[in-house]
Amino acid sequence: MNRLFGAKNNTPKPTLTSAISNVDSRIESIDVKLAKLTAELSTYQQRLGRMRDGPGKSAIKQKAIKILQQRKMYESQKDQLQQQSWNMEQAGMMQDNLKNTMATVDAMKTTQKELKRQYGKVDIDKIDRLQDEMAELMEVGNDIQESISRSYDVPEDVDEAELDAELEALGDDVEIHGEGLGEDAMPGFLTESAGPPQFIDEAPVMGKAKEAAT
Repeated sequence: MNRLFGAKNNTPKPTLTSAISNVDSRIESIDVKLAKLTAELSTYQQRLGRMRDGPGKSAIKQKAIKILQQRKMYESQKDQLQQQSWNMEQAGMMQDNLKNTMATVDAMKTTQKELKRQYGKVDIDKIDRLQDEMAELMEVGNDIQESISRSYDVPEDVDEAELDAELEALGDDVEIHGEGLGEDAMPGFLTESAGPPQFIDEAPVMGKAKEAAT
């Protein structure tokens, strides 16, 4: 059966990461060969610089040309491999970006479902009624504060002009009474210049005063 239909291939398929690793390994191998060829080419160039024209110099020159051709071939192959590696790296970055995008979308879907479930439990009417009750309680509290802070038998609105006029009138009364008292604001009957009371007709006689006393 295996001869007719072939055996099942159980070899795992290469991943993008492994493919990039393989290409990078080949590039490193080419770099080693290029370094070797460059060293040989430098040696031939030095020999050619010291040799005179002749068959020997021509042979060395032919060898140097072949090495230069090989180096150019390896350089071209290296450029192709580097381009392949870069293309695969770009594909890997695109794949990573796509994975991140899908993860973000899944997270957004999960969050949306959770928000719908949570907001579905919220009763807007209850919240409105609660706000109305809170507003009424605040009004009641304000009324209570106004009632407690109310003044007793004191007019709330007092005209400052009336107060100024009343204060000026009080000052005038004080000046008038002060002028009527005079001499350090003492009553007239207490001052020395007042003289005897006006209700006495004449001064008393000393002899008559004694007889009246006996």
